[in-house]
Amino acid sequence: QVLLVESGGGLVQTGGSLRLSCTASGRAFVSRAVGWFRQAPGKEREFVASITWSRDTAYYADFVQGRFTSSRDNAENTAYLQMDGLKPEDTAVYYCATSTSPTTDPRQYTYWGQGTQVTVSS
Repeated sequence: QVLLVESGGGLVQTGGSLRLSCTASGRAFVSRAVGWFRQAPGKEREFVASITWSRDTAYYADFVQGRFTSSRDNAENTAYLQMDGLKPEDTAVYYCATSTSPTTDPRQYTYWGQGTQVTVSS
């Protein structure tokens, strides 16, 4: 059974930082891209970032604007999303997921974590 577990969410003030982690069981990460998505109340799930298995390429949504960094440690089966310069509009539940490619389309992702809440106060 494949299991993805996110952690690292919390409450921060505007301008603060958080580092989200996504740890996988089994071989969920092997040869798979990892994507990060978020969903705010009343809104659709949206792409945040993704990274290839080889870590040579990362992709980001336009709203990230250089504030977030996606990385991964394949030996530890863990992916990270470093978020700096957080804004109130970044408040959402953040999810990690795996796919065969670092696509922005959530429908292409097979396995999902349970999500971690990020709240940014103004």
